[in-house]
Amino acid sequence: MAPSILREGAFAPPPVISLVVFIVFGYILWTVIYNLFLSPLSKFPGPKLAAIYYGPTIYWTFKGVNHIKMKELHEKYGDVVRMGPSILVYRSPQAWKDIYGHRKTGAGSFLKDPTFYIKNPFGGNILNADDADHSRTRRLLSHAFSEKALREQEDLIQSYVDLLVDGLNKQISKSQDAVDMVRWYNYTTFDIIGDLAFGEPFYCLKDNKYLPWVSMVFASAKGVALMRPLGIYPSLAPIVKRFLPKKVMENRLKHYQMSEAKLLRRIETETERPDFMTYVTRHNDDRSLSVQEMKANAGLLIIAGSETTASLLSGFTYYLLQNKTAYQKLREELRGTFGSYDEINFKAVVGLPYLNASLEEALRMYPPLPATLPRVVPKGGSVIDGEYFPEGVSVGGAHYSTYHAESYFTNAESYIPERWLEDREARYESDDRAALSVFSLEKDKFDLNFVVTRWYYNTDIKNR
Repeated sequence: MAPSILREGAFAPPPVISLVVFIVFGYILWTVIYNLFLSPLSKFPGPKLAAIYYGPTIYWTFKGVNHIKMKELHEKYGDVVRMGPSILVYRSPQAWKDIYGHRKTGAGSFLKDPTFYIKNPFGGNILNADDADHSRTRRLLSHAFSEKALREQEDLIQSYVDLLVDGLNKQISKSQDAVDMVRWYNYTTFDIIGDLAFGEPFYCLKDNKYLPWVSMVFASAKGVALMRPLGIYPSLAPIVKRFLPKKVMENRLKHYQMSEAKLLRRIETETERPDFMTYVTRHNDDRSLSVQEMKANAGLLIIAGSETTASLLSGFTYYLLQNKTAYQKLREELRGTFGSYDEINFKAVVGLPYLNASLEEALRMYPPLPATLPRVVPKGGSVIDGEYFPEGVSVGGAHYSTYHAESYFTNAESYIPERWLEDREARYESDDRAALSVFSLEKDKFDLNFVVTRWYYNTDIKNR
């Protein structure tokens, strides 16, 4: 009789495999139990699945809905939500100050979460540099972004805004079709940042089209989001990289390579006209940036100085056109202040209350960075919003969720510039205006007033 293939133990796995399976499942079970019941963060509310592992947060990021999901969860659970095994996301103004504000002498700073900030091909930039390098880079760049430096560039910026106005008027006169303002705003901001940072524009306004490089910039930003799992689960990098869109990753690399070429060309060019690189290269000591550090920051300057500003202007335009009352008030302020287009300059637009209120409200409704920039609780732990946390916990403030919270802003889903006026109505007195922290806790912003005023003064939007 042939031996039975079903006899006991015929398919028993080797002891080593059994041990490995047991260890793996035991580790997974222990991780689930710890994250749900034993972790210091287990007392904070949030989705159970997100408390167990980072999958939900990664999925929401890939889908582009992470900021919306954060708002939904804050509405459900309150001002602090657990978004991952070691991630807490806040929307309270006090938490913003505790996390992003200046620390007392001797207190450790909240360092940027290294799992969030993906390095580029040239290494770390100002976003993911350590404290010392960040401070050194920031000091050099802050001079380039100062009010004095920007005023020195007023004629240059004005020339590109004039190109924007002329280009739009020509397109409108040729056709009654809708105008893609997102595209035109991007043309303008890319040309301005190219010239301010590296001494030459992208010629988007001149040619009325995106250069291939500009499309690569968008791909680079998308690539960073898609690479987020590499920081959270580095051991899975070989697997994750196989699923990343090849075209996106190639364009991301090309963006930084072309940024490098543009930077090196600028360094080799002698010019009397000051630009960002003038301020960066004027030092030749331990305070200066190495060429490698300049390369690492060059691509970031292009993204941060163009797409974010264009996004805000697009949101501003959308909400203003949806609100006829706000549009008419702004139109009357601009027409009543300036007798001609040529009177509009940097200094003149600073004191326009309704224009400033309209832009502040656009920043609240449509922040260019809607989600969060996480930090890590420093060594020795720290207190956030009155509660102590051990070191290593990732914490951050959620922009979109905070700015759209009824607990901080009356009629939070409505575009109401009046809430930012000094003589605002009594019903808006309860608004917690300190909750708006689009620029972290600082007010360093590109002079949007000038761009907006020249365009809106010269164009009757209602008839476009």
